[in-house]
Amino acid sequence: MSNEFKHITVLLEEAVTQLITDADGFYIDGTFGRGGHSRLVLSQLGPNGRLMGIDKDPEAIKVGRLIEEGDSRFSIEHGSFAVLDRFVAERDLTGQVDGVLLDLGVSSPQLDDASRGFSFTQDGPLDMRMNPDAGESAAEWIARADEKEIADVLYQYGEERFSRRMARAIVAEREKSPIVTTARLASIVAAANPKWEKGKHPATRAFQGIRIHINRELEDLESCLQAALEVLKVGGRLVVISFHSLEDRIVKRFMRDQARGKPVPPGLPVTQDMLGLRLKLVGKPVKAGDDEVTSNVRARSAIMRVAEKIA
Repeated sequence: MSNEFKHITVLLEEAVTQLITDADGFYIDGTFGRGGHSRLVLSQLGPNGRLMGIDKDPEAIKVGRLIEEGDSRFSIEHGSFAVLDRFVAERDLTGQVDGVLLDLGVSSPQLDDASRGFSFTQDGPLDMRMNPDAGESAAEWIARADEKEIADVLYQYGEERFSRRMARAIVAEREKSPIVTTARLASIVAAANPKWEKGKHPATRAFQGIRIHINRELEDLESCLQAALEVLKVGGRLVVISFHSLEDRIVKRFMRDQARGKPVPPGLPVTQDMLGLRLKLVGKPVKAGDDEVTSNVRARSAIMRVAEKIA
């Protein structure tokens, strides 16, 4: 991996400790990134242990191939974690997975490389795709989406309260000339934001919203959680690290619902089998400690949740 764009893995030790219950088991790193979690997992697996990495990003796949070449216990798949059940089925291991790890959001190398189009602080082409070889770029979407759709994305996925003002400004500016760079979009959005928050760039929420929409991050997460539940063995662990409230809300609700089971009328006598419980929660949510946040500011919003399959 290039030293130019390094990724500091958040909650590294904590996640891997919760993930591995059998050193000779089969595990999935659904968000391989630059291999931070995967390398630690491999260091703790026995000779019969196996790890599969998954990532959308071609640059991540390059790193994964290098690990794959040097360690027969590891394999890498290029694609979305939303279809991890398909990758598992191809190995005939459905229901035999010992653990699934998800480290959500965008990675540091993606943010730091201006050419990827994620950053509002560095100028680059307005892309934002985790896989730049597939799908619609942010520039292409902004060029075709109507004002309401833009506003809805900024509000729903960016939780941006000035979404309508920003969408109106984007539409007005694109009529003058196409919006194809991150710097231009950032300046348009910042100018439309009447109340800048201390310590936060005024384009932060808008860029988050567009990125999540372009990459279908929340839809893919919902699909992935259900797929993970089906591929895990009884006793297998699901470990998820989220970085913003929208992700964490989905993870929290999924784990809670699977741990509570089906809703039943009050006072009706039921057994656990009737409730259809699939998961049990493991410990309390974990956040990065002060030392980790000091050394890596991106860890400040991280929260890890863990659940174990029981049926």
